[in-house]
Amino acid sequence: MAFCDRCDRYFPSERALEQHIDNSNAHHVCELHGKDFASAWSLIQHYVQSPMHHYCQRCDDHLKSHNDLISHYEEDHYYCETCNSFYKNAAGLHEHNRQRHWYCADCRRVFQSESNLKSHLRSAIHRDRVVSCPGRNCNKQFMSAADLVLHWESGTCPSHVDRDIINRTAVRLDRSNIITNPNRLIGGPDGYSPPSSTVTATWATDRSWNGRKYECVLCHREYSTLKALNQHLESPAHAEKIYKCPRGWNGCGHEFRTLSALCQHVESEQCGVHRFNSAMQNVIGSLSDGLNRLTL
Repeated sequence: MAFCDRCDRYFPSERALEQHIDNSNAHHVCELHGKDFASAWSLIQHYVQSPMHHYCQRCDDHLKSHNDLISHYEEDHYYCETCNSFYKNAAGLHEHNRQRHWYCADCRRVFQSESNLKSHLRSAIHRDRVVSCPGRNCNKQFMSAADLVLHWESGTCPSHVDRDIINRTAVRLDRSNIITNPNRLIGGPDGYSPPSSTVTATWATDRSWNGRKYECVLCHREYSTLKALNQHLESPAHAEKIYKCPRGWNGCGHEFRTLSALCQHVESEQCGVHRFNSAMQNVIGSLSDGLNRLTL
């Protein structure tokens, strides 16, 4: 007779013991789980009464836990945990992942969703910094137009371009209101202009102290210092959403407070506007050219 030390049970033959171990290991549970209610319930009842074996048939090795078993599969075998399948070599697993999963072939990484894979492909790992800032005395480079515009909006460029200049230039150049919303702009004899952000930039004073912290009267958020409150007010947190994702280009119509946010939205391919990305990039390019002329 054969004996299982883990379960303290005898079996009529070595084959019966092997079958017992195979039927009660974590790999087998993963294969059967969810196929049908009767099978799942039968497995649950079985493992309540007896311990689970974390056994690798390929190595004839017992592991301490399910996590140890999975780690063993991934380190010592060519194993896809998602599909619970094994492959003869790295090339087989690579081809399986390429065909069946959201997979970066260069990094040999599997991602949980298509959006996660796209974000990875847009990261610095796969993209060079090819967009140069044309600002005077600025030699920084960026991976995309969105990053360049964000740099300008931050006000840290030596050219002294800031968010207010960006907004005014964008509105002036976007005469057809493709990406700007005239309903949120100020009309005048010289055309539309964006609401100025300079009113709130120096608004907060010591009177903002509420006895505990400095409070923003617009959103009631609290800050430990007056400087932090003013930084909040100088940010686009309370700015008008003067930019829009153009429905005319199959966009979603979503509104944004900054041009960089709109650029990031387009580049992220979150809506149908990405199908017209080249046309959208031409508009963004013309805006960038206009800003370039201001900083040269």
